[in-house]
Amino acid sequence: MGEPVDSKVQAFVARSLGLYGQAPEYLLQHLIAVQQQFGWVPPTAVDALAAALDVAHAQVRGAVAFYAFLHDQPRGDFDILFSDNITDRMLGNQRLVGLLAERLGLGLDAPRADGRVTIGLTSCTGMCDQGPALLVNGQAVTALTAARVDRIADLVEEGVPLERWPGAFFRVEDNIRRRGLLLSNPATDGASLRRLLDGGADAALAELERSGLRGRGGAGFTTALKWRFCREAEGGDRTVPRFVVCNADEGEPGTFKDRVLLTSYTDLVFEGMTLCAGVIGARLGFLYLRGEYRYLVPHLESVLARRRAEGLLGKDILGQQGFDFDIAIHLGAGAYICGEESALIESLEGKRGVTRKRPPFPVISGYQDRPTVVNNVETFLAAARVVQWGGYWLRGEGTDQSAGSKILSVSGDCARPGIYEYPFGTPVHRVLTDCGAEEVQAVQVSGAAGTTLAPAEFDRLLAFEDLPTAGSFMIFDRSRDLLDLVRNFAAFFAHESCGFCTPCRVGTALLRNLVEKVAAGQASAHDLQELRDIGAVMRQTSYCGLGHTAPNHVLNTLDKFPAIYRRRLRSADYSPSFDLDAALASARALTGRDGVADHVEEEA
Repeated sequence: MGEPVDSKVQAFVARSLGLYGQAPEYLLQHLIAVQQQFGWVPPTAVDALAAALDVAHAQVRGAVAFYAFLHDQPRGDFDILFSDNITDRMLGNQRLVGLLAERLGLGLDAPRADGRVTIGLTSCTGMCDQGPALLVNGQAVTALTAARVDRIADLVEEGVPLERWPGAFFRVEDNIRRRGLLLSNPATDGASLRRLLDGGADAALAELERSGLRGRGGAGFTTALKWRFCREAEGGDRTVPRFVVCNADEGEPGTFKDRVLLTSYTDLVFEGMTLCAGVIGARLGFLYLRGEYRYLVPHLESVLARRRAEGLLGKDILGQQGFDFDIAIHLGAGAYICGEESALIESLEGKRGVTRKRPPFPVISGYQDRPTVVNNVETFLAAARVVQWGGYWLRGEGTDQSAGSKILSVSGDCARPGIYEYPFGTPVHRVLTDCGAEEVQAVQVSGAAGTTLAPAEFDRLLAFEDLPTAGSFMIFDRSRDLLDLVRNFAAFFAHESCGFCTPCRVGTALLRNLVEKVAAGQASAHDLQELRDIGAVMRQTSYCGLGHTAPNHVLNTLDKFPAIYRRRLRSADYSPSFDLDAALASARALTGRDGVADHVEEEA
């Protein structure tokens, strides 16, 4: 594909500026639009956006370099990215990648000679219950098979536009297997907003406090307390702008529940955000949607439009003068770190998604340095239900410290992957039975950054006081080599580190390299201790939660599954990573010298 004509790029940027505006905060949205239109971000677009938004060229180029779905070189008419989460690998994605690459005659991450197509890998796409999956020009294709990949190759070679590809390729199922408190009824008619208007913000907060609702993103901060802090920030001055942000950037490998909630429970999510706005006095909210879920934008926009028409969003909501609140959708562009709330806010402001130093926390100084509530999709849905039905309704299930239920994304070695909702306090083995898992060797709870469980721990409880989780629940039976899990997660964290702090930037790379050394059969007991030492340093000194939790899978498996490492050790002592004798092989071949004296002897 040739470079777009400058005038076409400039005209498109002008249209994007007309749609989103010229505030610097919308830089990322402009870049995503340019990427979608041209398949890359041409220098002309960089120049035009820097000038129009009054930001430095370095900030624009830095954003392009930071986000995985933005590119400064053409990727072709078809940019194909295979999901490379461990569950996709378990379902055979590597074979399918090889098949498509062979059919199209190209390698990974380099456009074909004719510039028409590029194939690459990406992190988890949130389709673990119906993988293997891929993204083509940002659109998800699920349930890949050899036959489907073969058909994709034909469509690419024929140059068939995406809108003419078979609709079945893009079908995404909800796969809700077990419903509980939150999933029992997707309908809403603004009931929680009417309760808010009838009783006032204090009464709504009281119900949230009574319920004991905690954030469903994994950290578990009390929802009512977060909203109260934001409401009372700046001395409670109502003239100070406040914001509501829904974190829909569920990038943790193995997590896909938010995809389902945004598809089938959309009204409840938006109602929870509007409820929060009414409590804290916000007039604007953002749904920060991960780039992998871009296909949901038309649906989300249609729901927002309907709610505005019904008086549930916009000006004078439900006829209440002064209750003004609206929601804008902001897309992410492939950055796992943006799931962390302060990095998400940086991205909302059009910057690279680098975490902020805290305190101050977002409830005091968030978006545009104003008080901001950031909760995830499930939390806003739960808040709407609590205010509608009362705090004791949620208290009817769960434990003393973990009220209500938790929605799980179950994938891996089981007969029925999908969405399951359970009361907090449910043991792990109950989930395994319900989803049809047999001969289970390990369970990964809460994604790559979570906890690896051995069978002796399957009586542990899903609850904040025992196993807190953002929702990911990946299952591995006894046919699996768990070192494959470790290698996949180690590569994931090395790729997704934002690079801001040395312990994480260097530590994730060192862990990945040492794990690969183990896999190659070149490691020693010394290297296993190095893995432990590096992991401990990362936990203690990393700047944010990514670095703190990135070594979890390594440290967990070293403790609980030591055999996957020990059986591969080359020696009990130190083994160098660099093989000098092997490195000299090409030189020996060139000179025709291959005698005993031409080799490097190993010390005894």
